[in-house]
This record gives sequence, structure tokens and C-alpha cells, in this order.
Amino acid sequence: MPAHDLKKLRAALLARRVELVAEGDVPVPMQRLDAVSKPDEDETPLTEMNQIIASNRNRARTAAMQSLDEALARMTRDPEAFGVCETCDEPIAERRLILVPQATLCATCQAEEEARNKPGQTRKHLTDYR
Repeated sequence: MPAHDLKKLRAALLARRVELVAEGDVPVPMQRLDAVSKPDEDETPLTEMNQIIASNRNRARTAAMQSLDEALARMTRDPEAFGVCETCDEPIAERRLILVPQATLCATCQAEEEARNKPGQTRKHLTDYR
């Protein structure tokens, strides 16, 4: 990959990383527990749901940060191989790298990977369970 393209992609990766850091963690709400009163039965499910949502957002943010850091490390470690599909060794389209600079697979290989790992798609035919 040409050096000027790598500079643009590095800048995009760093900008996205700065955005994620600036967002910060989503605070996980805690249920108020008083020693005297019982927990509110209506408040408990809502609090639990909000905790799950906040936890999932924080987990997704952490995964995105890790993905960006790994892409920056790959770019530094082997700039010639950056932007090459890890599966088919073909160049990843420039438009894809602009949209997803941390991409490691071309669009075709990514679609195949997602199709293979799609949950609930193990049954192929109606006769599979006979």
C-alpha cells in the first residue's frame, strides 16, 4: 500500500480512537438499596435492563478500541501487508478501507465469514433431522 494512503488510514484510525476515548465508559446504574425498605419491584427489572445495556455498550466500545489498536500495530509492524485480505491475499478495496480502516478481510471474504458464523443457520434442508 502506498505511503500516502497509509498516512490517511492511520489518521482515520487515530481519529476514531480519539472519538472512542472521548466518549468514555457508559456509567452502569446501580439499584438503590436501603437497609429499611425492600427494593421496588418495578424498579428492579428496569435497573437490570439498564445495567445490561450499559455493560454491552462498554464491551462493544472496548472491542472497537482493541480492533483499532490491532490495526495500528499491523500498520506499524508490516506496512506492505496492511490493506491485504488475510484470507485470499487480494488487496482490500480502498472504499472499504476508508469506511472500515481496521478491516482485515475483503468484502467477499467478510461476507463468507459472516455466513459461516451466522447463528441458527446450521440446518440446511428439511430432511437434515430425519
